[in-house]
Amino acid sequence: MRDVNVPVAMRGRRNPTIPTRPGLHLTSIEYVDITQLRLVLPQLLNSLQSQSLRPYLQCVRSSLTSALCLSNFASQTSERHNVPEIEAQTSPEVLLNPLTISRNENERVLIEPSINSIRVSIKIKQADEIEHILVHKFTRFLTQRAEAFFILRRKPVKGYDISFLITNFHTEEMLKHKLVDFIIQFMEEVDKEISEMKLFLNARARFVAESFLTPFD
Repeated sequence: MRDVNVPVAMRGRRNPTIPTRPGLHLTSIEYVDITQLRLVLPQLLNSLQSQSLRPYLQCVRSSLTSALCLSNFASQTSERHNVPEIEAQTSPEVLLNPLTISRNENERVLIEPSINSIRVSIKIKQADEIEHILVHKFTRFLTQRAEAFFILRRKPVKGYDISFLITNFHTEEMLKHKLVDFIIQFMEEVDKEISEMKLFLNARARFVAESFLTPFD
């Protein structure tokens, strides 16, 4: 009968020690744990990343909620026109002080509020050249479909990877807290998306290299 008090890794094993190389012995329990760790490690890394990202996102959320107090405001330079003042930059008295929220030198958010519009620019984390290329391709894919996102700006602000423009018409037609949730969710998911794309790219490159070098073995 199976002994339920014996660990799963020890059941049916007379010798729990697995020799690996001289001077190093790995028990079966440790072997099972390492195998399971390979499956659990990505989830642990995502959990740790989300926990470290939480204060940063909370600060961005509270700042966006405060800045999204927009009202209808006619242009002071063009009669019968209503343009986003943060884009027009024609009336300095209706522009508020910009706010930069920085997590590190590679991750930051620029919030530029005005009386009837707000511009949010995001700098996405890019640890190496591969991530830089992936971020460029990913943001270019999104900006080419900006009309489907309503608040997405076709061209990001200089020094940032992607920008959003929210006007008073957006806040009148949509729920303000849902707009904030959308931007926060985008910031949460974009890092995961880039990481998954990088892992897939590395796996594909490894497979191609192995296939290419197989005839030379």
